[in-house]
Amino acid sequence: MSELDTERRRSAAASLDAAPSRNRMDRFIDTIELIAAAFVGIVAADTFISVLLRYFFSMSIPDGYDFGRLLLGILIFWGIAATSYRGTHITVDLLYSAVGPRLQRAMDVFATLVLLFVVTVQTSMLFDKVVGTYNDHVLTFDLNLPTWPFFAVAWAGDVSAVVLIAVRTYRLIFRPTALVRPRDLKPVE
Repeated sequence: MSELDTERRRSAAASLDAAPSRNRMDRFIDTIELIAAAFVGIVAADTFISVLLRYFFSMSIPDGYDFGRLLLGILIFWGIAATSYRGTHITVDLLYSAVGPRLQRAMDVFATLVLLFVVTVQTSMLFDKVVGTYNDHVLTFDLNLPTWPFFAVAWAGDVSAVVLIAVRTYRLIFRPTALVRPRDLKPVE
C-alpha cells in the first residue's frame, strides 16, 4: 500500500467522521419537515386557484373557504412540528446571548421542557376536537364532507410535534452534539 493510498483512506475516513450519521430518527424528522412543506404547497395552490377562478371566471371551488381554513389549520400544526425540533422559530435571546454556554444549555433544556408540556396539552385538547367533530357530524357547507379527517391530520401533526420535542429534549440533555443549532444553518439564497 502506497503513501498516496494511505492518505486517501485517511481523507475518506475524516470526511465520514465529519458527516453526521443519518439514523431512523433523523429520517423521521426529515419526513415530517417534508410533509409540512407539502402542506405549504397545497395551501398556496388552493389560494392561487381560488383567486384565479374568482377573478377570471367568476366562480369558486365548492367548499373553497372550508378547505382553505382546514388546510391552513393542518399547515399550522405540521409547521409547529417542523420548527420545534430545529429550534428555528422566532426567539428573543437578549439574556441568552449574555450568559455562558453552560447556562445557555440549561435555558435550552428548560424552554424545551416547557414547550413539550404546552404542546402535549395542546395535542390532548386537539384530540378532543377531533372526537367532537366526529361525534357531532360536522360537515362542510357545499359538499357536505365530514371535517373530522382534516382535524385528525392536524392532530397527527401535533403528535409529531410532541415526538420531535421529546427527541429534542433527549438530545439536548444526553447528546447535545446531535442537534443542529440555528446559527449553524446556512440560509438558502
